[in-house]
Amino acid sequence: MPFDADVIIIGAGGGGAVVAKELGSKGIKVLLLEAGPWYGNKKWPNPNTDAGGESSSNYNDLSKEIYDKCFTDLENDMNDSITGKLRWGPADRSKTPWARSIPQRGYAWQNSGVGGTTVHYFANSPRAYPASIDDIWPISYKEMLPYYEKVEATLPVLPAPVTPKEELFYYGAQKAGWQLLKSNNITSPGYRPQPLSILHPDPNINDPNFDFDKSHLGCTLKCHCANGCNTGPTVDKIAKRSTLVSYIPLALKTGNVEIRPNTFVTKILTERDKKQELRAVGVLFRDTWTGEIGELRAKVVVMSAGAIETPRLWMNSELPYNPWVGRGLSNHWFDCVSGIFDEKTLMNILGTPGSLPFVGQTSGARFDYPGLGILITFGLTPGLHGSLVYGTSEDGYSFLNNNLSKSPQYTHGNVVGPELKELMSEYSRTLSMLVIIDDDCHQRNGVTLDPVLKDEHGFIPVIRYEPSKKDAEKREKLTAIGIDILRKAGAKKVIRNNMPPGIFIHLECTMRMGYVTDTNCETHQVKRLYIADNSVLYNGIGGPNPTLTTQALATRTADKLAKKYFD
Repeated sequence: MPFDADVIIIGAGGGGAVVAKELGSKGIKVLLLEAGPWYGNKKWPNPNTDAGGESSSNYNDLSKEIYDKCFTDLENDMNDSITGKLRWGPADRSKTPWARSIPQRGYAWQNSGVGGTTVHYFANSPRAYPASIDDIWPISYKEMLPYYEKVEATLPVLPAPVTPKEELFYYGAQKAGWQLLKSNNITSPGYRPQPLSILHPDPNINDPNFDFDKSHLGCTLKCHCANGCNTGPTVDKIAKRSTLVSYIPLALKTGNVEIRPNTFVTKILTERDKKQELRAVGVLFRDTWTGEIGELRAKVVVMSAGAIETPRLWMNSELPYNPWVGRGLSNHWFDCVSGIFDEKTLMNILGTPGSLPFVGQTSGARFDYPGLGILITFGLTPGLHGSLVYGTSEDGYSFLNNNLSKSPQYTHGNVVGPELKELMSEYSRTLSMLVIIDDDCHQRNGVTLDPVLKDEHGFIPVIRYEPSKKDAEKREKLTAIGIDILRKAGAKKVIRNNMPPGIFIHLECTMRMGYVTDTNCETHQVKRLYIADNSVLYNGIGGPNPTLTTQALATRTADKLAKKYFD
C-alpha cells in the first residue's frame, strides 16, 4: 500500500506543530494537516480571499510581508467571533464559523489556522504543579522535566518584564503577605513574574530615538498579544512565540515536513492487522475551499485537533466505544476581578498616574496556589477589556445588584450605560486579574455529538460543563484572595465579573491519558493512533495554563512514537 507520509498529524496548533518538528528532525516524513488558513506564506498571498496553493514544505515560502498584511492589530478584524481572522472557521471569512453547540450558553475561544489557538493566546507558559501530577498521572513530574526544559529552550520561555500593571500587582501581593516565588516548580502559594513565550524587548526601547519600524528585535510592549503579534524582522523571529512562528519554521527546516492548510479531516481510516487488532492507516479529508473529498494514507496518525475536535473526530469516525472518549472536560472555570485606582494612589506607588493596562505584555504577573489554582494579571486593548471585564457576567446587570451590595466600592454583574462609560473612562487606572481554578475532571462534563445536527464535516459537537460544589468553593477562595490583593494595593473600587461556566478557554482532558491512551499517548483501542493536544492531559494540572504541558507531553510522545515504529 502506498503511503503519502510516514506520519499524518491532524492539527497544526499547540501540540501538532511540536510533534511535526520533533519527528521531522528524526528523519521521519510528516504530513501536517490543518483545517484553517496559513498566514505569512507565499503560497497563500491572500489567505482569506483566495484558495492559494495546496501545501508547502519549504522554509523559504515564509513571508513577513504577507504576515504583516494579515495581522492588523484591529480588534474586530482579528478577534470578531463571526468574521475575524482569529476564529474557529474556514479561511474564507464570508462563510460562517464552524458550529458548536453549548446548551448552557457560552463560547469556546479557539482559532483555526496554522499555529492554532496559540496565535491569539497570551503566551503564558508555566509548568504544571508537581502535586497535580505525582501519584495522580500515570507518569511522574520528574519524567516531564526534561521535556519541559526542551520546550522552554526552543520557544524560548522567559519571565515577563515589569510594566506598571505588574508593579502594582506585586505591591498588592506583598502587602497582602504573600511571598515571591523563585522556582518554576511550584509547591507553595505566592506571586511571581509570568513565564512567557515572548521575546524580551530591545534594551534600548526607552531611548527617544528608538526606531520601532526597524529595531524589531523583541517585544515592543504594545499589549496586542490577543490580536496575534507581528513584531519581528522575519516570521520565525516574531516576538510572541506561537507555534506559527516557532515550531512551524523549525519543522520546515528539517526538510521532512509538508504542511497542508484548509484541510478539514472528517474521518480516521482504519484496518485490521494480522492479529485482528484495529489500527489507523490514514484519514478522509475535505478541502474547505473547494469541498473536494480526499483520502491520505500513513503508517501512523496523530490527532492534535484539540479538546473539542479530537473526540468529535473519534466519534464521527465510529471508532470503538470508550466511556471516557469526550468525557472529563476541565475548563479551569474562570472569573475576573478588577480594581479602579485614584491617580494619587498610583503616583505614590508607581510614580505615574496610571496602571496602563495597554502597556506591556498581556499577562505579565501571576499568583500561584497549588490546590486552588491561579490568578493572572492581564491588560487588553479597550474593546476586549470592556467585553471581558464588564460584559460576561451571569449576575445580570450591575445596576440591579448594587442596591444589594454592602459597599458602594464593590460592584458585580454586567455594566452598561453611564456606569460603563465612567468605568471605561478610568480604563488607564484599572488593574484586572483572571481567576483560574483547579477544577476536577467529572465524567458528566465533556463533548458529545448532536444526534441530529450536522455540518459539512459531520455531526456537530455538543459541549457540556457543570462545575461541582468543590469547584465553586475553590473559585470563591481564589476570588477573595484576588479582591484582597486589589484592596491592599489601594483600589478605590472593585468589580467582580462572576463569569458563567460556559466561557471555554482552557479546554482539557477529554481524551485522558490512562483512560483513552496508554502512557505514551497511543490510544488503547486503535493502534498507530496517537493524541497530542490538550485533550490527552490527565487533569487540569492544578490550574496553570495548559499549553506548555501539552507541548512538553507532545515532545515526549514524538520520542515514544519514533522509537516504537521508526527505530
